[in-house]
Amino acid sequence: MNEEALLARAFEERARIFQRYERGRENLAGQIDPWEDPEFEDYHKTDRYGFIHDERLLQKTAPQKINVEVEREKKWLKMLGSWDSPTTMEKLHRRIYKGIPNSLRIKIWCKLLNVNSVKSTSPGKYQEMLKLAKQWSTDARQIDSDVNRQFREHQFYRERYSEKQCSLFNVLCAYSMYNSEVGYCQGMSGLAGVLLMYMDEEDAFWALAILLSDKKYAMHGLYIEGFPKLTRFLEHHDKILTKFMPKLKHHFDKFGLDAILYSLKWFFVCFVERVPFSLCLRVWDIYLLDGERVITAMAYTILKLHKKAIMKLNDMDLIVNFIQVKLHKEFGYEDDMVIYHLERSMEELKRAKLDYPGPPPPTELPQRALGVFVEPDKKSKIGQRAENFSETEKQARATVILRREKAALDLQDLRVSQSDTVSVVCSDHSGVASGVRCEDSVSALGSRRSLADTSVTSTADLSVFSSGRSHAPDNSLDTHSNISDDGTGSDGSGICGMSIQRAPSTAHSTPRATPHPPSVSPHSEDVVRIHVTYNPLAASPAHLQPVSPSKYKSYADEHHKPVSLGLYTSNGAPNISSDNRIRIQVSSDELLTPVVDSGRIITQRYIESHPGIYE
Repeated sequence: MNEEALLARAFEERARIFQRYERGRENLAGQIDPWEDPEFEDYHKTDRYGFIHDERLLQKTAPQKINVEVEREKKWLKMLGSWDSPTTMEKLHRRIYKGIPNSLRIKIWCKLLNVNSVKSTSPGKYQEMLKLAKQWSTDARQIDSDVNRQFREHQFYRERYSEKQCSLFNVLCAYSMYNSEVGYCQGMSGLAGVLLMYMDEEDAFWALAILLSDKKYAMHGLYIEGFPKLTRFLEHHDKILTKFMPKLKHHFDKFGLDAILYSLKWFFVCFVERVPFSLCLRVWDIYLLDGERVITAMAYTILKLHKKAIMKLNDMDLIVNFIQVKLHKEFGYEDDMVIYHLERSMEELKRAKLDYPGPPPPTELPQRALGVFVEPDKKSKIGQRAENFSETEKQARATVILRREKAALDLQDLRVSQSDTVSVVCSDHSGVASGVRCEDSVSALGSRRSLADTSVTSTADLSVFSSGRSHAPDNSLDTHSNISDDGTGSDGSGICGMSIQRAPSTAHSTPRATPHPPSVSPHSEDVVRIHVTYNPLAASPAHLQPVSPSKYKSYADEHHKPVSLGLYTSNGAPNISSDNRIRIQVSSDELLTPVVDSGRIITQRYIESHPGIYE
């Protein structure tokens, strides 16, 4: 299709998506697929916050707690009547830490965020941004997909094209036009979804804008290209663990567990779907009052409260499952007790001057004027993926890979200290070998499972890594993408071909594969390619001799062992790996995956002309 046809198709698809939300649920009878609209079940399974549970609730709110909340409501109503008085400011901190009455959160959150004041400075701006989104948004498809996943166990969002689903779609589309640097990134749907539980559509839009751009919260740096604030907060989290919980940090290092594998939703969406919702609301109350110091302290508090239980878990997956799944279902402590420890943690970190990672650098704050329309380029309109990584993405990717490599090296050092023999070669039927045990093998990300697989809820998780070539988010209005013919996925940076995506897919979504051209892959539509830049100096230490290609077959016959690329002989000992790198061999009758031999790509023609070598 030519460029004009692609633009027309993108425009029509965007128009169809917006039209369905504008028509709403009542006017779409018979047009909603059954899988999009799960049935509402028994009323007694719905808790007081609106979330629907799969089984009967174990307990109801105790009468005495209801009485306490009623009494607090009276005090809060009095405070709202004199919000700006010195007396109110004096009492505010103590009362917020005790808990905001749920019925008054709609008013108090707007007061804490100063929503009405910000909204009054830009009258009509929200409707203007929403109108622009209908005409220009390049994020509509991805937002539509995420709206259909966000909080589907909540009665507000359970029905497809319900009033709150329409509001969530509108808020995210309007904000993607308001902040052209961020656009839309997965995770923002979680923020907006919680805000819409307590605010109307326009107030939620401005609250989202304040959370991202105000220096007190500065969430802009979490969602822009490169995720600089995430990297900064992960480093700060590691410092806290090293100082206050060295044994737990050692335990994590022992199993190759980096903080990024369990803490994404802690930092990106303020603990949404990682702790029980009642506790999450209490944390949000304090976060809106005291800012980002609360996030680092709460992360520390969670691990401090559950340190003993975590130390008993001797597997990385079990630890991640405990932190992400079990604590979300049953935290093990009353909310008041957790908030008490949170306040103590904040004081403890403040004494050690570790309560705050520092003010955000200018690069983490908006660089462009907010609310000023920037017309997307043609590639964005069509949905074509960018050909190359930007310098920011290269740097962010290199930073995270270094974190992973450091974790892997720490893990290796621990194993060396435990045993003189740590390199146990594991092989499968194809003869692929690695220098670590199969059950403990660590990828470039330090995990046996992709970050996307850590998602354990119905919400789109914040997986920032994928094994695809393109760095562009899978949120375009076109499923077809431009792929380079070499299919290597290299960007020339010398780093393993791994991309960082700002709107990545999740373990629960249906993946949309990027088809390779028939000339590359005539028999397969979905091909995963892993490109590792070859470095003969790093791969071939001086005391090891690479097996000559002309001797592959005879060498294997002589030693009765399969020989894969990257294996060397040393002092007569066959099939010894030159280092601890993971090597992957993809068996294929069609030889669609390039074979690299001594730094040179072996073509199909070369293989056919040397049948004795590669049998």
